[in-house]
Formats: sequence, structure tokens, C-alpha cells
Amino acid sequence: MLTTVLTRHLRPYRGFLAAVVVLQLFATIASLYLPSLNADIIDNGVAKGDTDHIWKVAMWMLAAALGQALCQIAAVRNGARAAMGMGRDLRSGLFEQVMSFSAREVAHFGAPSLITRTTNDVQQLQQLVLMGCIVLVGAPITMIGGIIMALREDVGLSWLVAVAVPLLTISVLLVVRRMVPLFRQMQTRIDAVNRILREQISGIRVVRAFVREDHEIRRFAVANDALTEVGLGVGRLMVLMFPIVIAIMNLSTVAVIWFGGHRVDDGAMPVGSLFAYMSYLIQILMSVMMATMVATMVPRASVAADRIGEVLDTHSTVIPPAQPVRRTNPTGLVELDHVEFTYPGAEAPVLHDVTFTARPGTVTAVIGSTGSGKTTLINLLPRLFDATGGTVRLDGTDVRELDPHELSRDVAIVPQRPYLFSGTVASNLRYGNPDATDDDLWQALRIAQADEFVRGMEDGLDAPIAQGGTNVSGGQRQRLCIARAIVARPTVYLFDDSFSALDLATDARLRAALRPSIRNATMIVVAQRVSTIVDADLIIVLDSGRVVGLGRHAELLTQCPTYAEIVASQLSAQDAA
Repeated sequence: MLTTVLTRHLRPYRGFLAAVVVLQLFATIASLYLPSLNADIIDNGVAKGDTDHIWKVAMWMLAAALGQALCQIAAVRNGARAAMGMGRDLRSGLFEQVMSFSAREVAHFGAPSLITRTTNDVQQLQQLVLMGCIVLVGAPITMIGGIIMALREDVGLSWLVAVAVPLLTISVLLVVRRMVPLFRQMQTRIDAVNRILREQISGIRVVRAFVREDHEIRRFAVANDALTEVGLGVGRLMVLMFPIVIAIMNLSTVAVIWFGGHRVDDGAMPVGSLFAYMSYLIQILMSVMMATMVATMVPRASVAADRIGEVLDTHSTVIPPAQPVRRTNPTGLVELDHVEFTYPGAEAPVLHDVTFTARPGTVTAVIGSTGSGKTTLINLLPRLFDATGGTVRLDGTDVRELDPHELSRDVAIVPQRPYLFSGTVASNLRYGNPDATDDDLWQALRIAQADEFVRGMEDGLDAPIAQGGTNVSGGQRQRLCIARAIVARPTVYLFDDSFSALDLATDARLRAALRPSIRNATMIVVAQRVSTIVDADLIIVLDSGRVVGLGRHAELLTQCPTYAEIVASQLSAQDAA
């Protein structure tokens, strides 16, 4: 998977990578030329006392060193541009893929894991590409060139290279092989730390309300210690690796001096060639050592690439139509025809044979006990899920055949858990309609009974909103979400228990202002409180995913025992009548 991901996302940066290879080639040639020049100075300058020759060769050495430095700088710059560009494209691709996921895929991966894959995992690949351009490209060139230049200086010591290089390579591979499972555990445990940290930050009020700070500290400590344990295991292997590399390099140097000294003493090898040979051997082993450093990054990057590939290769179960249907005159007629829905791996369907019609200009309410499938039901219309049986139609067309953007534009949902984005009141309200004027925003706020507290804010529409809307109360957050849906002006409004955070008086005023303002649209309301839906044109009563009652309030009181029980538990007999 690592090769696949890198090949796919580095393709647009082939020019930069080609420049890196060429520049590293010139830098390596210059680096390999230096020991030969040094040997020339020793044998033909120092040994003969020829100062002019020393200066002449020294100038060539200076030019070679300068050229090497310039080529290395340019190679690093091109490598960095390729690595950072690839990282940007990967993050963008992951983000777009996650945005196409249905709720099912998001739940499968989990938000903390998706965040880690988009940030930390991509960073691992960026670092691998960058270090590969800086080190890995030049290492084989240095190794091959170094061997050629070393043999050029003296063939008699070539057996030292034949022993040292394989020994070093095998030692490194044995250590790296043990790192792979540890790096896989490390990324999984980073997910766990992110998940716990996110839960604790999001639920800080609950933690404090139940005085569970110590419990959460211990819970985080367990996950943190588990990550630390894996990190220490990787560290021990890396600590073991570098002494092995240094020991082999030092032993090889001693061997060159020992056996090369005898050859110099026998007159089979000049002194300058001995120093040059030793330099080449060190360069060869250094290239292996530097490649080793990059090799330690490969296992973790491979794990990261697998995790990134899982996301990129996962296709949403909500598939856009190949030839989307566009409606010419949308009205908002909603029809559910024998709809069934089953969650993946579930033993039984959540919804069974649900059939009803919600007409434009009417209010359709859905009520039932907790877990009866109310939220799942209304999530089928905007295709947060796709029905596993039956048909959901909008204006006579199966929602699976409609253009996704058109469907999103015509169906506005106010979720059970209201969410606001960081920004301002205005930016949140314009989320569904960027062209809305300030007058449109204030009108929507008045309908949602939110204009009073917004005017009370210091900057009004430009008042800042924190991520998640944590700087406003639950009721205010709910009313802003309702106003956001009103600004969008869709043909279908879905309110998923959106009035539960409001007091009864505010709830009544909001519904009284809402109905005439959207009288031509279809409104489907999921509610727990009977008082919220008592005036609905059609009430659907769900029990364990089945429709057990269908009608108006007065009809259901006498015809549907389940509805009568719900009413009795909330209202007195006089109020119910």
C-alpha cells in the first residue's frame, strides 16, 4: 500500500523528483571526487614537497565542495516541495473522501481515527518522502560510486567492502523487521489517546458535574502509558541499531588501516591511496547508515499508508446516481413506501414496513418511545443513510436518483444535537444560503425566537461563535440552528427533536411564527413532547420501528393505545382533550 499511495500522489511532482535525482547525482560525484583529490595532494604534493601542486588541487577540492553544497541545497528544496505538495494533496483527498461518507462509514472509522489519519499519518508519509529525497536518493549512488572509486584506488582491499556492507545491511534489516508491529500498535494507540482526549474536552461539563476528574485522569493515563510503552519499545530497537552501525564502521576502519598498512609497507599501495580508500569505505558505510535512518521510518510510514489507503479505498454506501434526475418544479412532497432499514451487523431491522406521505403545506409529526427509530427515519430523506428496503421519494422521484446537491438544497435538517461552527452568528446562518441578506437573517432569527438574544450580543450578527457553539446556551444554540434552516429556504424541513431544549412558552411562540412563514413547505417534526405536535396535520406513532398509529391527535387518542399511553404520561385528561 505504501508504494501505491506514494506512486499515485507523487505523480504530479515527477519534475521535482527528477531534479532531486539529477542534483543528488552531481552532489555525490563531487563528494566522491574529494578523496581522490586528497590522495593526489598526499602522493604528489606533500610527499614531493610540491607546494604549487597542493594549491592547484586544493582549488579543485574547494570548487568540488562548493558545487556539492549548492547541489545539496537545491535537491533539498525540490524534495521539500514534492513532499509538502504530496502531503497537501493527501490531506485534501482524505477530507473530500470523508465528506462523501455516510454516517455509516464515519461511525465505522470513528472521528478520532479519521483525524489521526488526516494529520499524523499523512505527516509520516511527508517525512519519509522528504528524508528519501535528502538521503535515500543519494545513498545508492554513493554506495555504487564509492565501491567503484575504492576499487580504483586498490583492488586488494575489496574484500573488506564485500564483508562490511552485507553485514551492516543484514543487521539493520533484522532490527527494522521487529519495528513493523510496534509502529502499527503505535498508530492505533495514538487513535486511542485522541479519542479519550476528545471525549474529555467535549464532555468537560459532565466530568465536573459528576466529580469524575480523577477517573478521567486515570483513564487518560492508561492510554498514555500504553502509547509510551510502545514508543519505548521502538526506542530500544533504535538504540540497539546505531551502536551496531557504529561498531561495524569502526571495525571496518581499523581493518583498512591494519591490512592497508601492510600493503603500504610492502609497496603495493601508496599512502594517499590508503587514506582515499578509507574515506571511500566510510562514505559507503555512511550511506548505508543514512539509508538505515530512513529505513526506520519506512515501517511506520507503511502502517500510515495502510490506514490512509483504507479511507481512500472505502466507498460511501450512499452512492451518487450516475445520471442524476433534476426536478423542474420541486414542491416538497415526501413519500415513504414500505421502507425498511437495518444497520450493518444488526440482527433485526430498525424500521419495518414504514409507509406514509407528507404533503407540502402540512406538518407531519413522528413520535414514539426512545429507540423506536424516529431519528433513523428522517435521516433517510437527506440520504444520511440509504433505506435497505422500500423507497423514499421526493416529488415522486426516488431520493437515490436525485442530484445530491439538489437534494441537500431542498431538504434542511435541524439535528437532535445542534451544532454550530466557529465563526460568527452571520456565517453560521448563511451556511445553507451564502447569498442571504442581513434582513433575511434577522427575519429568520425573529421566527426562531432568537433575535432578542442576538441583538443583546455586543456585535449582533458579527458576534463570535465558538466551535460547537459552546459560548451560547443549549436553547440559544438550538434556536440558531433552526434559524439556519429557515435561511436556507428549502422545500422540506426536518426537525429532529429540535424543540426539546426550549421552554414551553418559547416552543409555542416559535411554532406559531414558523408555520405561516413556511406554509408552502413540508415540515416533518420528530418530538418527545406531545404539546409540540398536538396541532400537527398528521401524527405517525412508531413502536419498535413499526407504524402503530397514523392520524390526527384526537383520532389517535381513541384508536392508538401506544399514543394514548404517551399522552397519559405527559398530559392530564383535561389537557389531552
